[in-house]
Amino acid sequence: MDPVTAEDLRRLRWRCRRGRLENDLVLEKFLDRYGGSLDRARLDALNELLELGDNELWDLLAGRTEPADARHAEIVGWLRVC
Repeated sequence: MDPVTAEDLRRLRWRCRRGRLENDLVLEKFLDRYGGSLDRARLDALNELLELGDNELWDLLAGRTEPADARHAEIVGWLRVC
């Protein structure tokens, strides 16, 4: 599996800029804390989560809902501690 590159992380940081400030803050902290340790599978899972609308994503991050896909559970857990 291909390693996560600096270019991948730059693209991810850009994608993490959301319309909702709360999401922006959590995602920015997440990338600062865990960005360098992401592998390709985790990067893919996070990119899938970023397909959600801002309110859906915030509900996950705030613990109001749980991820429907088990592959997202680890990333959501990491996001929730940020």
